[in-house]
Amino acid sequence: MNIPSFAQKIITRQEQKIDDNWKFHLGNASNPALDFNYGLWESSFSKSGAADGMPYGLKFNDKEWQTVQLPHDWAVALPFDYLRDGDQDAHGYKAIGGHYPQNSIGWYRKEFTVNHSDSGGRFELRLDGVYRDSKVWINGYYVGGNYSGYTSATYDITDFIRFGKKNIICVRADATHYEGWFYEGAGIYRHVWLNRYNNLHVVSQGGLYVRTEKNGDNADVIFQTALINKNTEAAKATLQTLVLDRNGKVLASSKQMPVDLDFNEEKTFDSKLKLSHPTLWDIDNPYLYRAVAIVRQNGQVIDSVPVRFGVRTFAFDKDKGFFLNGKSVKIKGTSNHQDHAGVGSALPDYLQYYRIELLKQMGSNAIRTTHNPPTPELLDACDSLGMLVMDETRLLTSGNEYEKEFRDLILRDRNHPSIFIWSIGNEEYATQRTDIGKRIALNQIMLQKQLDPSRTATYAANMGNVYHGVNEVIPVRGFNYNLGGADAYHKEHPNQPVIGTEVASTVSTRGIYIKDTVNCYVPDYDSIFPPWASTAEYWWTFAAKRDWFMGGFAWTGFDYRGEPTPYTWPNINSHFGIMDMCGFPKTVYYYYQSWWSDSDVLHIAPHWNWKGDEGKEKIVWVNSNADNVELFLNGKSLGKKDMPKYGHLEWKVKYEPGTLEAIGYRNGKKLIAKVETTGAPAAIKLTPSKTELLADNEDAVVVNVTVLDKDGREVPGASSLISFETSGTDAAIIGVGNGDPSSHEADKCDADNWHRKLFNGKAQLILKAGKEKGTVSLKASASGLATAEIQLSEN
Repeated sequence: MNIPSFAQKIITRQEQKIDDNWKFHLGNASNPALDFNYGLWESSFSKSGAADGMPYGLKFNDKEWQTVQLPHDWAVALPFDYLRDGDQDAHGYKAIGGHYPQNSIGWYRKEFTVNHSDSGGRFELRLDGVYRDSKVWINGYYVGGNYSGYTSATYDITDFIRFGKKNIICVRADATHYEGWFYEGAGIYRHVWLNRYNNLHVVSQGGLYVRTEKNGDNADVIFQTALINKNTEAAKATLQTLVLDRNGKVLASSKQMPVDLDFNEEKTFDSKLKLSHPTLWDIDNPYLYRAVAIVRQNGQVIDSVPVRFGVRTFAFDKDKGFFLNGKSVKIKGTSNHQDHAGVGSALPDYLQYYRIELLKQMGSNAIRTTHNPPTPELLDACDSLGMLVMDETRLLTSGNEYEKEFRDLILRDRNHPSIFIWSIGNEEYATQRTDIGKRIALNQIMLQKQLDPSRTATYAANMGNVYHGVNEVIPVRGFNYNLGGADAYHKEHPNQPVIGTEVASTVSTRGIYIKDTVNCYVPDYDSIFPPWASTAEYWWTFAAKRDWFMGGFAWTGFDYRGEPTPYTWPNINSHFGIMDMCGFPKTVYYYYQSWWSDSDVLHIAPHWNWKGDEGKEKIVWVNSNADNVELFLNGKSLGKKDMPKYGHLEWKVKYEPGTLEAIGYRNGKKLIAKVETTGAPAAIKLTPSKTELLADNEDAVVVNVTVLDKDGREVPGASSLISFETSGTDAAIIGVGNGDPSSHEADKCDADNWHRKLFNGKAQLILKAGKEKGTVSLKASASGLATAEIQLSEN
């Protein structure tokens, strides 16, 4: 084989995250003079590489630009601004979008170098998510764009690299036009990668596809490996596939398969390995294997691609519902948008795991990625922690662009064992009942089956007993609300499995127990919902009592910015969450935990601090999975009641200070819960989600903030302004929140002035690790309260 001398050295795959030290500056969507002259003749696309004076030019001076680390969401730091506009309402009143051209363009620049010794291979830039309509240049050369704010984009930048010299990546993000109707953020809010491959390599996007089929007590691991030859002439190599356990032990391996590719040719190679008595991936034991494809040339490894996979089976039965590994499993799911208090859409990877853990503790076993492709790290968390995923594309349409988005989504995500079903769209009211909708759905279903025959698809339809249109062809019928039509639909179409793609939409505000139209709060009970929706208790009772209804996804697991139902300004985020934007539980959390988990649950609402309301009647809710519960006020019984299946208990209690106590019995086990009238706030308490961080400039920790009275009891109504400061290592606070859906406080503060008010006794900060090893101290202080300080180690 004749290999050019400059390509004779062995080049293997390198994938490098390049999130550090980006430069950022706002542009302007309506005034080129304020947008670095973008759009004028000298910045046009008329001449390749002609970029003098533009941000994508090599000689551009960005010294006055802000230095940021990715992921970065510039929208979360913008002020709130009231504008009587439906889009602004839906997006949470951040000053971004078509009405705010001065805030809606963001420019990013990143300098990097490539050694001369690294030449001879392929270089690829991958952006996992830029919101939105991004344009990308390398050294002044335009290399491509991505209209979507949610799909990953990859660019082969080999031709534009300057070896041994400065290189510049430039990205322009245009967030002027919305994609959804909820807070979407702005900027490079997911990771960016600079990848290097041999000219002969496994295709970077979806090139290694691994699926499994159970075969008695064993499993067949089926590989599809796509190779591409970017050499200037034909090339020969070998391909070998391996299966490893989680400890790296090789369990099965193929022979080296000969590979013969012409120049610029791509081929797919199939292989199959037998895995004896595999450990199955399950929600309670999410065991992950490793599959590896190895490409050799002249006996030396030139490419190696590992993926994690799980062995499991899915079945969707028209009469009995969903089965995982042959076992009936009711889907106890939540729908979720991707933002979190303090950081907007730019979540550190750790937060993905933190949020999934909170849902698992509630008893949830599934999430729906509403209404867009998720960040890959969310799927990694679900794989590792045992959370099923309904993976959803942005729009139901089959034009070239959106078909490509669905294709890219499947190719990127199909190896994740947590994904049990694809969703081809959500509530397309103009399309879902039509013949056009039916044809679009057929196209997308065929594409899904072609790219991933191991799974099936659904569609989130906000209609009841309606068959014409998408529902005629969708393999699994999805119900968004409209449960009143589900029985009739199932009776008329008994051969189609049914799932609740979106249910509930109860609205509640953590720690508020009256309807407050001035501050835009609703009671923290499972009692108020929009006209299209229902309570949690209604939908879960419906689902639990019907075997054919395989469960569903409550709207939503967490509050999110935007859609401030049932209010508008000054309310700036939703009330739909089972938890608030910080992940603090609301009362309805304990309803789900009672009926979804195996934990012993006994919870009383409300708190018992009602100074000035002595003698006034309070509605007391008890959520529990106990067989019966007796309620006591200051030792006096208020009655014993049996817990209805999938229900809750209520008492009307005249307030008097003291102790409200519930005693229940579950399978003979005594459960006790109480709420007490506390004293005044006396001291701050800091509770970190962990005490050790990796000094990798990426890890993070969530620190929850409460205040205690002199007896160490949490004060539920505290509203103190808490100030925070750090010392020690270079770890830094990156966001603060408190779950208040009407708060206009900043999520981002000046570096030396971090602060946040408590909302009903709670606040939260997110601390991101730095690069220095050692101890970081976090101190919280407030007027009239004892200071709290904790130490966290960075290793």
